[in-house]
Amino acid sequence: MKVLIAGGAGYIGSTIASMCLDNGITPIILDNLSTGCIDFVHDRIFYRGDIDDGTLVKKIFDDHPDVSIALHCAAVLVAPESVRHPLRYYRENVAKTLAFVDALTQAGCRRLIFSSSAAIYAPTPTFGVDESSPVAPATPYGWSKAMLEQILHDCCLSGDLRVVSLRYQNVVGADPYLRTGPTIAGTERALDSLLDAALADRPFTIAGTDWPTRDGTPVRDYVHVWDLARAHLLALQAFDTVASTAPDCYLALDLGTGVGTTVGELIRAVEAVVGRRITITHAPRRPGDIAGCYTRSRLALQHLGWQPRLPLNAAVRDLLSWNKANHHSHESPQGMHRHDAVT
Repeated sequence: MKVLIAGGAGYIGSTIASMCLDNGITPIILDNLSTGCIDFVHDRIFYRGDIDDGTLVKKIFDDHPDVSIALHCAAVLVAPESVRHPLRYYRENVAKTLAFVDALTQAGCRRLIFSSSAAIYAPTPTFGVDESSPVAPATPYGWSKAMLEQILHDCCLSGDLRVVSLRYQNVVGADPYLRTGPTIAGTERALDSLLDAALADRPFTIAGTDWPTRDGTPVRDYVHVWDLARAHLLALQAFDTVASTAPDCYLALDLGTGVGTTVGELIRAVEAVVGRRITITHAPRRPGDIAGCYTRSRLALQHLGWQPRLPLNAAVRDLLSWNKANHHSHESPQGMHRHDAVT
């Protein structure tokens, strides 16, 4: 079995590709390396380019006519940045995806797994959400995902596609075998910043401590990237069953812990793993910030048999191991070592 993975050189996409390889599925990678790492594709079938390049997508299917399903996780995804640069987010996430889906359908590929986001949900008083919760994103990033879900649903209604959308929030950790991990600085990931602060003995700033949560800090749903990759694998393996039995051949599934973690609790988890206290400073809320949410993920268990297996401290340990093994991992977005990709 072969799968086309758009964004397969990125943190999440490359880890999904590793999970596929471990389970006898051949990933075909399409990535422009704007944030992806070339080291993550040097031993994989790789095409460098944008997802909106219809000629390139056609070439991929001409070269690999046995690809019958695509997995789309190419996106820009920093919510506060999307508030500052909304047009970039709608162009990169929405406009380019429309061209990509058009190219897929022209190539006869009508099975799609879409990496969506729990950022599409409106906040709730209890912070818990599920697939029936109201959709009301707080940022252009969240809106870009919500718009795409509506568009993809409409494509399913027309008979052009069958789609499984996977909604998740904060991805943490690294491949436990240390083949892939986060590589890009400046993405505002709290766990990365916390580890940097702990190891360099620098203060960590919490943006907003007056939220109506159990300790006043925002709540997030941290999912280990390896658990997330397993969910995508299960969706690939069960695609025909779950998509075909879903209303309109469109199924959205939440992927989360069902409990959530506050920033304060995340700090304590990092302190427990690294064995030292972190100095905390406080700052006002940032534009686009929300109190947060966590997903209940009951449908993912029902349809895929998926629930998270790896606890937060495992994600902290794996990320720490990855950073130690790749001390230069926050360099060029095009890779830790520069060399030509294979097309």
